Amino acid sequence: MGEQAPREEQQRGPNPVDVHVGSRIRIRRMLLGSSQEHLAGLLGITFQQVQKYERGINRISASRLLLLAHILDVPVSFFFDDMPGNPIRTEDRLDHWEALVLVRAYYHISDRWVRFRMLELMKSLAPPEPEQLDGQELVARGNRVRMDPLTA
Repeated sequence: MGEQAPREEQQRGPNPVDVHVGSRIRIRRMLLGSSQEHLAGLLGITFQQVQKYERGINRISASRLLLLAHILDVPVSFFFDDMPGNPIRTEDRLDHWEALVLVRAYYHISDRWVRFRMLELMKSLAPPEPEQLDGQELVARGNRVRMDPLTA
């Protein structure tokens, strides 16, 4: 059997994977507008435990991760998206607080046409994207994206 590394050589601090998973939990919780206390209540744990999960201090069991995915309405793979070293990376920038605020404000706009126009405005300000977006019927043309706001 293999020997354990001396204590000095062992990794100190949280594992980077646990930190990443915790940050994804925090992002999704904040996008939903939920508090740590509310999430803790749904999980049957204390809010301090949720804090430790979100900071990567405590590891999350597979069964708890599955429950979190159900509560937060995401696939389990969501927690591993954009992980450094993951060969399947996306350009998701939801780890920035501005993106969280923007997404929450966007979905508080009740008028679909206004939301569509806001999307058009934001896209016109951003550099063009040459590829299709999410495989949907959105086709980038310069800085503009054409779509029917009534079917979106």
